[in-house]
Amino acid sequence: MYKKISILVVLTCCALISKSQIRINQPSRVVERQAENRANRKVDQAVDKGFDKVEEGIGSLFKKKDKKANEETNSKKVESADKTKTSDADNTPSESNSNTSVTSGKPTLISYSKFDFIPGEKVVAVEDFSQDAIGDFPAKWNTNSSGEVVTIAGTEGKWLMLGPEGVFYPEFVKQLPENFTLEFNLATTSEFSFYSGSLRTVIAELADPAKTFSNWKWYDGNKAKGLELGLHPSGAGGNQGSASFDIFENQAESIMKNDKNIPAFRIPDHNVVKVSIWRQKTRLRLYVDDFKVWDLPRAFNPATNYNFIAFSNQGYHREEDRFYISNLRLAVGAPDTRSKLITEGKFSTTGILFDVNSATIKPESFGVLKDISNVLTENSAVKVKIIGHTDADGDDVANLSLSQKRSESVKEALSKDFGIDKSRLETDGKGESQPATPNTTPEGKANNRRVEFVKL
Repeated sequence: MYKKISILVVLTCCALISKSQIRINQPSRVVERQAENRANRKVDQAVDKGFDKVEEGIGSLFKKKDKKANEETNSKKVESADKTKTSDADNTPSESNSNTSVTSGKPTLISYSKFDFIPGEKVVAVEDFSQDAIGDFPAKWNTNSSGEVVTIAGTEGKWLMLGPEGVFYPEFVKQLPENFTLEFNLATTSEFSFYSGSLRTVIAELADPAKTFSNWKWYDGNKAKGLELGLHPSGAGGNQGSASFDIFENQAESIMKNDKNIPAFRIPDHNVVKVSIWRQKTRLRLYVDDFKVWDLPRAFNPATNYNFIAFSNQGYHREEDRFYISNLRLAVGAPDTRSKLITEGKFSTTGILFDVNSATIKPESFGVLKDISNVLTENSAVKVKIIGHTDADGDDVANLSLSQKRSESVKEALSKDFGIDKSRLETDGKGESQPATPNTTPEGKANNRRVEFVKL
């Protein structure tokens, strides 16, 4: 009898304390937030003791992980208000944050051998939040919830921390053609609860996105059409995450739904993933890191005028749970490597990415390199010159040297990993001297950071 009463008292106290929690939105109060979370974990420990007796009769369904281990894991990934970013002469955060993992090893080019994603031909939107102050909601976004720009220990650049249940809308995305790619980094806190909702990426047609974006979750006669792609991490201690896919004729009813387990989104050892979405007319491909979640030939409706992208947060189970997004990159057009290189004599791509201040090729470049190697293999008499280009940030001499080293890295990768004879490959670097677009915007700089292949 006394044990039952004591458990009830602890649960009541926990509920009262939970109601008094305050979500801290200012990074200057990160230390205070951590203190609150630590206090909450102490309450959890007391609750655990009460549940131990109950768990004996129902197995381990509700057993929790060791709190000390969780505290050590959680401490590896926290928002840091004081951390500042240093970028190299060529890379903005949009090029330097991909596949950052807090505790897992860095993937290699070969580890992405099944990754066939090829980004769009021209970058039209880049969002790395570099123009926004820490603690602010980003100026080019809107929401019916709350959020703030933060930094995350162990990663570079800035992130948008998504607040409680709501819709987060990048207002600069206004039109989506029949061929485009959308990439972004997605992160969670290190002890993300299994019971928190998934993050949904919405690609839809809205009559007036600026006025009706917040109605996406609640059907109100808006008659929106589109797709909704949900991603949910495994939860602390889980083996794999999950993904959901819905097609809406209107928001009231999904006409197609599919759920799938994904091995690429585990907590706590893999809290940061790269999400890549590829539309080719009606075809949809979705990747999480190098794992292809879906390849659906008839997902997009050719009669729908897709003009809206947003992120929908279904709500957090715990106060400390959070989703973060960064390095959003939208590119349009369907690259035609074979035609441009063989027929036109020159092919340029922004899809070969490099580490910061380095000529090391990022593993997500595999699809582009594979596509180029296929063309060279099928046209065995063709020789090409590989030319590296940078944007205008930083020292021009350093940019020139970096572009030359990167062209050499591409040559080495094509030879070593794809079997192209080195005698068919020449290299050169132009640095910032031949911009394809003005270096006045993030999108312009992204298009200038490119690798050209010129037929000899």
